Amino acid sequence: MLRLSRLFVRTLREDPADAEVPSHKLLVRAGYIRRAAPGIYTWLPLGLRVLDKVEGIVREEMNAVGGQEVRFPALLPKEPYEATGRWDEYGDNIFRLKDRKGADYLLAPTHEEMFALLVKDLYSSYKDLPLTLYQIQTKYRDEARPRAGLIRGREFVMKDAYTFDIDDAGLDTSYQRQRGAYVRIFERLGLPVCPVSAMSGAMGGSRSEEFLYPTEVGEDTFVRSPGGYAANVEAVTTVPGEPVPIEGQPACHVEDTPDCGTIDQLIAFANRNHPRADRPWTAADTLKNVVVQVIAPDGGRSLLVVGVPGDREVDMTRLAAALDPSDVEMADDDAFKPHPELVRGYIGPEGVLGLNAADAVAQPVPYLLDPRVVAGTRWITGANQPGRHVFDLVAGRDFLAAGQASAKTDEDGKPLVQGTIEAAEVKPGDQAPDGSGPLSLARGMELGHIFQLGRKYAEALGLKVLDPNGKLVTVTMGSYGIGVTRAVAALAEQNHDDKGLIWPVAVAPAHVHVVATGKAAEVFEAAEHLAQDLEAQGVEALYDDRPKVSAGVKFGDAELLGLPYTVIVGKGLADGVVEFRDRLSGESTTIPVGQAAAQVVETVKAALAA
Repeated sequence: MLRLSRLFVRTLREDPADAEVPSHKLLVRAGYIRRAAPGIYTWLPLGLRVLDKVEGIVREEMNAVGGQEVRFPALLPKEPYEATGRWDEYGDNIFRLKDRKGADYLLAPTHEEMFALLVKDLYSSYKDLPLTLYQIQTKYRDEARPRAGLIRGREFVMKDAYTFDIDDAGLDTSYQRQRGAYVRIFERLGLPVCPVSAMSGAMGGSRSEEFLYPTEVGEDTFVRSPGGYAANVEAVTTVPGEPVPIEGQPACHVEDTPDCGTIDQLIAFANRNHPRADRPWTAADTLKNVVVQVIAPDGGRSLLVVGVPGDREVDMTRLAAALDPSDVEMADDDAFKPHPELVRGYIGPEGVLGLNAADAVAQPVPYLLDPRVVAGTRWITGANQPGRHVFDLVAGRDFLAAGQASAKTDEDGKPLVQGTIEAAEVKPGDQAPDGSGPLSLARGMELGHIFQLGRKYAEALGLKVLDPNGKLVTVTMGSYGIGVTRAVAALAEQNHDDKGLIWPVAVAPAHVHVVATGKAAEVFEAAEHLAQDLEAQGVEALYDDRPKVSAGVKFGDAELLGLPYTVIVGKGLADGVVEFRDRLSGESTTIPVGQAAAQVVETVKAALAA
């Protein structure tokens, strides 16, 4: 039985100075975790009990779908990750080290390579498949800006599972089985997640889904439509619109545009001095060309120009996802110096590709366009000269909106772009790509991510088995992760009030908080007996047996610690009753002391069975 007089815990009255979100504040104040370094936390006894219960739910559901648990080391050699290319692709996001002999190692951020090699070492026939292996283990990522306590840390516990199948049909079956297990896990945890389509990123593979817990403190933005479409904003594809006939469009012309330092000023000038015949110009008719630096995993830097409609900004998160594994940042003054053809504030397609610049570069800067730039659309954009813009620049006539060649011009002399890219911000009201209605945006915390990896890792590492015809075939894999420590943070975010935490019964560090108040020996004796009786009947009790602590402090600690139920043994004992408080509902009742254990046990077991 847990006794507060002996429990290794100290509650705090004030929020920690570095805490920004409720889960971080309350988990530290209540003595569940303690900061060891930025993004790194020590788990204290109460916190570890919550973590163990979350792990237990995950483990039960993984076992229920045929998963077999293994445990890999966190310290791993470089070579497997080098074989798949991820040693370089991860860049600065992984912890690297050398042993005393100079060999390279890493602290594993994920274990696809090691699982593939393990199966390769032990299995060789289609008869051994399908196979599902998983582990619950500590991972490491060198987060540049760890924040929000357990939500984004450098060390964290993750469940990662891997399926191995002989063919794509088998992978589809395994994927759906794992997906169903994820739905059940989050239902049991009481976390209302939203499965959304996602980018695979450095993991590779085809299909990918995230399980996002909707919360304003989440770092992911996702979209939903009335018809059921849901996706991480990084994975949203643009509905481009139909091409417009080019015939009869006015010729493009370059004009002076004084005092037009903003899109709004430019549109006002255009409607006043160069109006369209069919309708007014809008910000969506301007082509804004944004220059960014692309940073390759090896540290190499290059420029990229992205053209988007002027009523939208470039979403750097979407752009980075599209360019993964490279990173991206806005181009600074030094990046512009080697490219005089890029006239800042007045960049247009011709200037990007160096066609009219006196100092044109031999190899033009790559130029990618938003998918909305379809053939026949008319644009106002930079004329590559200070204070001047080009009007009525028609896609498909004056420049191509979707070319794949890298030459400067096509055979008609039109500037070529290298294709399209999903980089513009997604706005509420944009149409879902599946036609299911307008999109709404929300914030979420990623708790799980599942991937159909396919054969990327198996091919790189030579994971093959003999098929029924005796032919070697490459195994196809799936990968399925759940952030266990992040799930604890999500539970704390969802289940708290201004007094403290409110744990669901299934994950609480104990079910019942028994509080003895006052100084009378018989009160402590009755409380001790009740707590022991609860434990004997399978109900976990935390007994506040501190003899010289005021009732107010004990009640405050009980509310902060957040156990679902509290039994107060105090002055009511003289009348033969104890007080029973439901932290979940806020209700309080009195129970005859002789019936207290039975009623509390019944309440707890009913809650656990619900």
